[in-house]
Amino acid sequence: MQSEIGEFLDYLHYERNVSVNTITAYRDDLESFVAFLTADYFVVGRELLDLRSVDHLAIRSYLAHLARRKLSRSSSARHLSALRSFFKFMMREGIVTANPARGVSTPRREKFLPSVIQSSDIETLFEQADCGKPLGVRDRAWMELLYASGLRIGELVGIDLDDIELRSRLVKVRGKGSKERIVPFGSKAEAAIRAWLAARLELIRGHEDERQPLFLNYRGQRISARSVRRLFDGYVRRASLRSGVSPHTLRHSFATHLLNAGADLRTIQELLGHASLSTTQKYTHLNDWELIAVYKKAHPRA
Repeated sequence: MQSEIGEFLDYLHYERNVSVNTITAYRDDLESFVAFLTADYFVVGRELLDLRSVDHLAIRSYLAHLARRKLSRSSSARHLSALRSFFKFMMREGIVTANPARGVSTPRREKFLPSVIQSSDIETLFEQADCGKPLGVRDRAWMELLYASGLRIGELVGIDLDDIELRSRLVKVRGKGSKERIVPFGSKAEAAIRAWLAARLELIRGHEDERQPLFLNYRGQRISARSVRRLFDGYVRRASLRSGVSPHTLRHSFATHLLNAGADLRTIQELLGHASLSTTQKYTHLNDWELIAVYKKAHPRA
């Protein structure tokens, strides 16, 4: 199946313009499925795996295999989605006559409320960056921008100098599926970015990337998403915040704080770059303290 998987990934890249992260995830999921078929499902030692021999029972057995590995339901649902797309493409190419994953029920996903931190904790978190050093100035800038604009990490590290307009406080980002959108940011983020641009000159060292990334690592190259997560984890520990706070928590907090202040859900959808309003609606939850406050005010026996 390796050649078929390669053709499918090329189709996603060149025809569907799918993001690199999504293509990587699909490749990993499909290779995991092939490993299961050759090692656990079909007879061991079979030299050639015929795609036409894969039926819905094989798909269901694979999902059961993922459940035994304690994989989350959302991850299992992503694996199933990859298989559906793959076999749909195989049908289009005439390699198979039916999609064995189509009739398999999607695992019911766990419902989690977005993790949110209060404004006071956000200020404490940002203060952990040492603005007496260039890298500390940089970290304060990207944290301010994450919270000010609700960006994903991949969008943040992909920003180039030409993408940001400080006067109008707007930044152009490339989201999922390489879709571009313009997002505003506030005065505190602007001040932090201006401070970083002055400190940034110390890291260029004459070998700057042609595309001129906004945020650099200590080598003067574009900072990676992995580095941002690692640095953020360190600041969370220094601020003594609860476990589970991640860079994505700033995105959740951005949306929730806007909503609680009266922002329109459609506007928040546009700012976050959600394709569907249903994805944004998870932010309509109320914090526990708000529920208690409303209950005490409204219930006659409170």
